[in-house]
Amino acid sequence: MSRPQPSPDRILQIGMGFQASKTLLSAIELGVFTELAKSPADGPALRDRLGLHPRAAQDFFDTLVALGLLRRVDGVYHNAEDTEAFLDRAKPAYAHLGGLLEMANGRLYGIFRHLTDTLRTGLPHDESQGGELDTYGALYADPARLKQFLASMTGVSHLANRTIAQQVSWQDYRTVADMGTAQGDLAVQILLAHPHLTGVGFDLPAAGPVFEEYVEAHGLKERLRFAGGDFFTDDFPRADAFTFGHILHNWDLKKKKLLLEKAWQALPEGGAVIVYDSLVDDDRSENASALLMSLTMHTVTDGGFGYTARECMSWMTEAGFGRTWSEHLVGPDSIVVGIKE
Repeated sequence: MSRPQPSPDRILQIGMGFQASKTLLSAIELGVFTELAKSPADGPALRDRLGLHPRAAQDFFDTLVALGLLRRVDGVYHNAEDTEAFLDRAKPAYAHLGGLLEMANGRLYGIFRHLTDTLRTGLPHDESQGGELDTYGALYADPARLKQFLASMTGVSHLANRTIAQQVSWQDYRTVADMGTAQGDLAVQILLAHPHLTGVGFDLPAAGPVFEEYVEAHGLKERLRFAGGDFFTDDFPRADAFTFGHILHNWDLKKKKLLLEKAWQALPEGGAVIVYDSLVDDDRSENASALLMSLTMHTVTDGGFGYTARECMSWMTEAGFGRTWSEHLVGPDSIVVGIKE
């Protein structure tokens, strides 16, 4: 019995995947889905509303149809159900997906094209290249770029943040400090779900205005404050629980361990450190999203990399935490918890 011949389809789909990706990202940048949410339109009308040249517009719109991102009915273009829900800038849900995709288009797409060079040299290709600032110092130095980056962190984390607010036994704590808080969505979701808690969001000082705007919009100004500083050199705020959401993967092993050690030192007995990330599976062969995120960290940071739950628990034990465990959250994200005993 002859063996079936292998097909090139999967290889081609992965290898040429950038075409579909950039088509979607350009549609977001141009506001295609926002315009169609206002009213469906035929090709010439939509082209005029977006200010596009006639040459490629029809192929662009029809490619979006073929990808399932738009529908065309009797020559009139409509949003698909999911793009209508998530990619209309006028809808609240846009903040939790559109911001991330804007950052992917404006920042990561260009950086990731240098992956081959990073693999050869070990060097990143982020905003710090050619300057004296590190990755986040350079990123935070540009207010417009910083606001987009912080919003994208909310987008990539929001579903996990809401899950953490429900999955962790927050009744055991009174105060929480979210380290590397960005806009503050993790702390916001936790405090919205648990009125007995108060909290602090800790990040570089430049993030303060963006954090405070987000917190005020959610009615938590009296319970959630901002603390500006550098968590490698400054003291941690006092809290019963520390959270690190999509933070540890940004740093090299020495700095990962330092943050966990500082959390242990600042916690009271019974306090918790709560880490979540797109964790690499222990066999390093299944969670492609986490491994791709780890590759991204190599291209955009000086020493960051992804890690497994087992590795994180070992670092927590080394820092002094007596009891550790890991649980799946949502999508590619999982949580690792350490208790100071």
